Amino acid sequence: MATSTSFLEERLDAGALPIAVGDVLAIFLLVTVGVIQHNGVSYLSADPVGWVLTAVPFLIGWLVTAPLLGAYSPGAAESAKSAVPLGVRAWLAATVIGMAIRWTPLFEGGVELTFVAVMLVLGSVALGVWRTLYFKLV
Repeated sequence: MATSTSFLEERLDAGALPIAVGDVLAIFLLVTVGVIQHNGVSYLSADPVGWVLTAVPFLIGWLVTAPLLGAYSPGAAESAKSAVPLGVRAWLAATVIGMAIRWTPLFEGGVELTFVAVMLVLGSVALGVWRTLYFKLV
């Protein structure tokens, strides 16, 4: 008799938890570098809420897309060869969601084409590098 598993059970593997933690840290690092680039290091302590709110739309996008697109599926926890493309695919969708959230009056910053391109490219690189390093270190 076959057992029935839910969609999310097929998409989430407990073995991918360290990858998930690193992904969130990589996204925060990416946003932090951008915040420092545009506002200086002193902004991090002068306006920590603003700093965190800069990351929130992208973290929301990530939390929505990563499980749905398999970024933490059993395959993602097996090798960089599968983890990197799954992470990048989820990041592309997460960026779209993050930008849509930034476009609303709820968040400052707006959406500019160059910012979209930077987040798509640098976020993909950050997650790809992190996920590759993870499998080299484990």
